[in-house]
Amino acid sequence: MFEFDEHKIAPAGLRWKLLVHWGALPVITLLVVLLVLPSISRTGAQVPLVADAISAEGSLSAEGSSPAEGSFPVDATFPVDDSFNIDAAFAKARKEYPDITVAKVAAAAELVVKRDVVYRQLGDRELHLDLFYPRPGAEQDLRPAVLLVHGGGWRSGNRTLQEPLATYLANRGFVAATVEYRLSLEARYPAGVQDVKAALGWLRDHAGEYGMDPRRVAIVGASSGAQMATLVGVTPGLDVFETAASAGKDSVQAIVNLDGVVSFTTPMALKYENDPRKNPSAAGAWFGGRFEDVPALWREASPLEYAGAGSPPTLFINSSRPRFHAGRDEYIERLAAAGIFSEVMTHDDSPHPYWLFEPWFSPSAEKATEFLQRTLERAREQT
Repeated sequence: MFEFDEHKIAPAGLRWKLLVHWGALPVITLLVVLLVLPSISRTGAQVPLVADAISAEGSLSAEGSSPAEGSFPVDATFPVDDSFNIDAAFAKARKEYPDITVAKVAAAAELVVKRDVVYRQLGDRELHLDLFYPRPGAEQDLRPAVLLVHGGGWRSGNRTLQEPLATYLANRGFVAATVEYRLSLEARYPAGVQDVKAALGWLRDHAGEYGMDPRRVAIVGASSGAQMATLVGVTPGLDVFETAASAGKDSVQAIVNLDGVVSFTTPMALKYENDPRKNPSAAGAWFGGRFEDVPALWREASPLEYAGAGSPPTLFINSSRPRFHAGRDEYIERLAAAGIFSEVMTHDDSPHPYWLFEPWFSPSAEKATEFLQRTLERAREQT
């Protein structure tokens, strides 16, 4: 066995250097440990992925879990799943649609962007929104407001995913806000819905600061965020979702649903959202159980259950993937029976998260803008 003898291999003049070298090693090691361990414990990023985290097809996948454009750096005291991000969705969609590009919108010169505004405080947990709005003028009408809710299977994603559409709308005179809400790893249903309603309350409380018209507020959601946005839109004042911040301030005058289901209990929805091969599915993880375990929650979270008289006009912009249209036709029928108009725009041969990419983003944004301008102007005339 080899034995180290510094007297045999080092001249006397170098012995003091060796002593310093070997003596310093434990100190350096200790410093590295002290520096690295706090950051590891702080991130909360090392969490097991559910078998179906949202992918470009809307099913769960562990691909693309590294931070990317459209994602926040992971540095939180709550668990974070960043698997649904721009890079992951683009890489998957491009396999089938090689000519797509990521949607980007430049802010107009007069646009103001205010980030990381705290709209709700829950103990030490702060929930934020980002605001995009035209610089207020001395004499101008109050502007309509739009709250945008990101997708990600109720588990992943973040508000930056909705920034291109928020910028597009703000460039055309809206006050747009992208909202952070608690995802299923942090808090199960209905926490995220309550957060979104609290954000509506915050917008109305601060309408004067940003030139918003509290009579003209719309909500836009994508994928799971579309389900949430539609649910929020058809349940003003419902006790189970109400918070002190939202009480009396959670109504909306228009809904735009970007490929989100509006029922969890139709045969189409149950086929995918309650698939026994997924343990749990994205919806099951959000509800804390499969449909057979907690059927009341699956029904309660279905916007279709509330659609009808008093519901806001609704625009559906859909992909060519039928599973994300679950409950839509029945929802439209109920609105029509109550004399409330709705519209459907469908992108033929498109991926589920089409709103993130060209050539689908621009026509979708144009249609949503036209619908919101027309619907919210009608709301103003009726007040």
